[in-house]
Amino acid sequence: MNKVLKRPDLGSAAVAASQVKPSRAEAEEAVRTLIRWAGDDPDREGLVGTPDRVVRSYEEFFAGYAEDPREILARTFEETDGYDEMVVLRDIRLESYCEHHIVPIIGKAHVGYLPAHRVVGISKLARIVEAYAKRLQIQEKMTAQIANCIQEVLEPRGVAVVIEAAHQCMTTRGIRKPGVAMVTSRMLGSFRDDPSTRREFLAMIGKNGAGGYA
Repeated sequence: MNKVLKRPDLGSAAVAASQVKPSRAEAEEAVRTLIRWAGDDPDREGLVGTPDRVVRSYEEFFAGYAEDPREILARTFEETDGYDEMVVLRDIRLESYCEHHIVPIIGKAHVGYLPAHRVVGISKLARIVEAYAKRLQIQEKMTAQIANCIQEVLEPRGVAVVIEAAHQCMTTRGIRKPGVAMVTSRMLGSFRDDPSTRREFLAMIGKNGAGGYA
């Protein structure tokens, strides 16, 4: 029996409730159809197991739909001895998929926040990036989602997120321009309002001064 596809934090409960997740057999048949459309035979030896492998891969690629990012940040720590300086986790490996062509977006994220009264385990920051990356995405939206979620749940004095990534929809097809990276940022609270705070964050991730951006 098919189950309702739960899509946490997508902004529309109505959409989530109305969509029914296809069965695994239907998903594998869709892959077989695409193989035939590409011009090959899904029943030949080298491809006979491909539909199963593709579906299992999709379970990994899009695992973020099963995650609730707000729950990831639910456990925090208030015993900080008054620590109120910047917390930064940089160079978080990021692998996502372009929602327009379903090809990889590969890069790294830098996340920082200014605690108000509590902090979160640093692994949770990486997990937030992963939860949003493991979905069909555009980089601009993903950057905003990560920052907005941290701001809403932790209620810090500010949040900063910078993502640098290469899009294979641009490097392997269409205009075919390898070596190009897209950079997006989302600054909230003190990072948006205070230029010195923003500069400090950018310096900590190596993006301030010559060759950087402020």
